[in-house]
Amino acid sequence: MKSLVKILGVASLIALSACQSKEAENVQNAYDNQASNLDNQADNMEAMADNLTGNAENAAENAADALENKADAVHEAGETAADKVDEKK
Repeated sequence: MKSLVKILGVASLIALSACQSKEAENVQNAYDNQASNLDNQADNMEAMADNLTGNAENAAENAADALENKADAVHEAGETAADKVDEKK
């Protein structure tokens, strides 16, 4: 699932790069970098969860899911912020 989100994110960046100003692209890239960092943290948390059992495993998996959700929200916020930059022009 995360790979699909990343692929879609990259595809949308490529598609939008033709439409967005350079300033908007920079804004979107900054948000996407933050989202990628959160996805990496989620991957690390999931790897750690694989070494746990029971409630600890569930807690780690829930934390990883929360990080993935936050990464998605950051990506969406980046798109919105980039759109607002272009609207001002």
